[in-house]
Amino acid sequence: MFVSILLLFVGIGFIILQLKSRRPKNFPPGPPALPVLGNLLHLSLENPLKDFERLRKKYGDAYSLILGPQPMVILNGQSAIKEALVTKGTDFAGRPDDLFVNDITQRRGVLLANVGPSWRDHRRFALSTLRNFGMGKNSMADRIHGELQYIVEAMEKNLYDSFPLIRKLPLPFSKAFENFKTAVKFSREFLDEHKKTRDPGAPRDFVDCYLDELDKRAGEDSPFSEEELISNSLDLHFAGTDTTSNTLLTAFLYLMAYPHVQERCQQEIDEVLEGKHSVTYDDRHNMPYMQAMIHEVQRIGNIVPLSIIHSTTKDTELMGYSIPRGTLVIPNLGTALREEGQWKFPDEFNPENFLNDKGEFFKPEAFLCFSAGPRMCLGEALARMELFLILVTLLRKFRFVWPQDAGEPDLTPVYGVTLSPKPYCMNVQLRATQ
Repeated sequence: MFVSILLLFVGIGFIILQLKSRRPKNFPPGPPALPVLGNLLHLSLENPLKDFERLRKKYGDAYSLILGPQPMVILNGQSAIKEALVTKGTDFAGRPDDLFVNDITQRRGVLLANVGPSWRDHRRFALSTLRNFGMGKNSMADRIHGELQYIVEAMEKNLYDSFPLIRKLPLPFSKAFENFKTAVKFSREFLDEHKKTRDPGAPRDFVDCYLDELDKRAGEDSPFSEEELISNSLDLHFAGTDTTSNTLLTAFLYLMAYPHVQERCQQEIDEVLEGKHSVTYDDRHNMPYMQAMIHEVQRIGNIVPLSIIHSTTKDTELMGYSIPRGTLVIPNLGTALREEGQWKFPDEFNPENFLNDKGEFFKPEAFLCFSAGPRMCLGEALARMELFLILVTLLRKFRFVWPQDAGEPDLTPVYGVTLSPKPYCMNVQLRATQ
């Protein structure tokens, strides 16, 4: 009897040990993990950012969590993040293969696809196509100014009224999809229409360029296909729409909460653009404070706080720890954006964070809003141009005022894949100089 009970307890203990989530040898430290659940109970699923910061204080800039059976490394601070994403960029450039979202996207596109020939070819193609269509050049600026006319007209219709900003602002290129299947259906219809109306060799947009590339590769064993075209198009839409629109929403909120910053931006705009019909992207070189304000909005807004999950492509090391191949890695970008010692005012909204002692614009190394390394945002140049032209144009024409009956501005963001402001209203007034 005693032997049977002893064997039963030994058996139960053995099963628990097998079920218990374990960290690999010389792995970054972290809180004790429960069987099956791992460290799930250590995190608030509604907003884990504060939990990540709490764990950083206890375990350091590289620590680990175990979610179910899966070990994960959280990177904090400029040094740890850059060592992984830049110094050892190829080792940390992977994407997880076993996430639920992979079943939805079927591992296509450029955002969530793992490294390999298909990802490299498509990223290279997307970059070259965007540049050919003027990314960072005056031709793209003309397109943005065209879209801006719709924003100006919408705001002029709402002058001196409370204008609601809840992602319904008609921003350039913005298009909301109800869900991924709807998005794919829409993209397929868009693609079919392009195939009927295109003029081969005379592309109108990214889709036409991709179809021309398919013609060139006809008969080859190529990673290019219509399914990949749909996935890549959706990646560009999703990545470029939500982030830019949320940055603009954050900018308006902070400009109303800090009216002296708005006034200084407008003073600089008026001085530089005096006698000019419209702003050009080259004007940014003469607007250090405006540039500083935009970058400060990106820094304090921390729009994509955890980047996109990385994974290691091979066994590697980081900060003296051993990181096995296939480990999930989360760069906590917000820790670099508010890191003590990297910023003059790490916890305040203050454009002086991006101005040197001479009042010139400069960008600290800890500014990692677009991530870094092989997986850094491929639309960074387009986003910079959009933000500058949109904000300068609107601040030149309008004054944005927090409604008197709305209480104090709530700067607490809503957590999600991206951080966004809570819905708010603003008064739009035509400036006297206009």
